[in-house]
Amino acid sequence: MFGTIASNLASNTDNLTTPLTINGERLMQMMTEVGAIGALPNGGVRRLAFSPEDREARQLVQSWMEAAGMTVTIDAAANLIGRYEGRFPHAPALVTGSHLDTVPNAGIYDGTYGVLAGVEIARTLHDHGMRPDHPIEVIVFADEERTMIGSKAMAGKAKLDPNFYDHPHYEPIEIGLNYIGGDWSNLPSAQRNTDGLAAFVELHVEQGPVLEAAGSPMGLVTGIVGQRRYLIDIEGQASHAGTTPMAMRQDALVAASQVILAVNRIGQKTGDGYGDQVATVGAMKLSPNVANTIPGRVEMTLDIRDLSNQRLDAMMAELEQEMGAIATHTDTQIHLKLQLRNEPIPVSSHIYNTIAQVCEHLELPVQSLPSRASHDAQIIASITDMGMIFVPSQGGISHSETEYTSPEHCIQGANILLHTLLELDQHYRCPEAMDDITHSTTGDTPRAI
Repeated sequence: MFGTIASNLASNTDNLTTPLTINGERLMQMMTEVGAIGALPNGGVRRLAFSPEDREARQLVQSWMEAAGMTVTIDAAANLIGRYEGRFPHAPALVTGSHLDTVPNAGIYDGTYGVLAGVEIARTLHDHGMRPDHPIEVIVFADEERTMIGSKAMAGKAKLDPNFYDHPHYEPIEIGLNYIGGDWSNLPSAQRNTDGLAAFVELHVEQGPVLEAAGSPMGLVTGIVGQRRYLIDIEGQASHAGTTPMAMRQDALVAASQVILAVNRIGQKTGDGYGDQVATVGAMKLSPNVANTIPGRVEMTLDIRDLSNQRLDAMMAELEQEMGAIATHTDTQIHLKLQLRNEPIPVSSHIYNTIAQVCEHLELPVQSLPSRASHDAQIIASITDMGMIFVPSQGGISHSETEYTSPEHCIQGANILLHTLLELDQHYRCPEAMDDITHSTTGDTPRAI
């Protein structure tokens, strides 16, 4: 099947004998040009959501979308949507994309790569005068790094109270959205009808070391892990560091240290279904934080992630049991408060299998792995079928100026995405296409522009 799809899409005079490929040089040039917007002296990029740099990058990408023959719209959530029309405009769209906003000190790949690969795919189809049956959309989601407001609004999951998004270092979200073309007052209109979407496939750099350690194959994402974030509050008794005997102390920091070690042990468990989980204490505040005073209180965060809710439940049950024992042993009180819960999202099996088949036909080695980072894909998965493709990250580094993925891997990933979309174009048969196939038994199928 794979060998005929690109040929079927081509005009009668364009007889393709090899798989269609994107223009790799053009893709990497686009990466360089967008990477220059918000460039920092250390080689990194700072393109915060709703900033002038964010707006400039979006305008540049919009111009490339238009050059690829796409119609461009911006919805109320400031999602920038380029649509490459298919042969059957009323068919549900095949969608790809990611985000252009960054953390304060980022590299040039995170998010941006997935957007530009989608644009390059549209440009490649346009260059060859080709139309798939379904429309192809490339979406630049708004503010992925902080609020994910773009994908949440599109999925109908955004909170409508602007105060919910307040942050001391950001302007009000309604002002930010409006600045880059959105309309906060009409935010619910950004929600998409599931009937209009056939599937969403996000191409992304791994942001971790697994693929490189395995010899840098392409990544077949099995799902996006569930994430739970807690605040752990440990109450002891502050007292004089010199006059309080060791056996009579209620040292909150000692208790916190034991909790951290328990978290680490649970995060490293293997066997009985364990092995994909991670567990991290990432932030801590102690009081009174004075050199000659025993800490009386510690607040710290806990972040745990896994593809299975059952394992997450088991991890937390084990940790709570250990925290109870630690509290008794240290004569402290330990309280746990849930702050964030994102459910695990498996990818659609037929999209996973399609990506695997494409990699096999392109003779590219693959490795299955979960995504342990959050992505717009996990939000969009609530309204359509979802899949993800990873390309290796050198050193597993991301959210840093040293983030790097080779041009070879960037181009390979974009070609995988191209042919995955073309395969899915055949998988999701729309009624108009079926009628056309029936009629084409006595004539050519007109798929050229």
